[in-house]
Amino acid sequence: LSGYLYTDGVQYVAEQGGAYWLVDKILFITRAKVKLQEFGVWKLAVREDRSATLVCEDGNYHKLFEEKIDWTDFPLEKVELWFENGVLILPSEH
Repeated sequence: LSGYLYTDGVQYVAEQGGAYWLVDKILFITRAKVKLQEFGVWKLAVREDRSATLVCEDGNYHKLFEEKIDWTDFPLEKVELWFENGVLILPSEH
């Protein structure tokens, strides 16, 4: 999505985890919802049955967005990405 960037760390997660869909989804939702455009803590939690939940919080544990995902092949149990000032980053890249 034009106008937004993501770091090499996010690129690595997307590439190795087959998760470009996750990056696209986060950036699309961020663009669509004005209150998410400055800062958001995005968390994907994958359950044993391969269903998942994607949540965005404001950084103070207040939920701004939540979506249930019926199925994913994302290889990790969880991942956290931060959206800050137009850039999607890993927390370790802050």
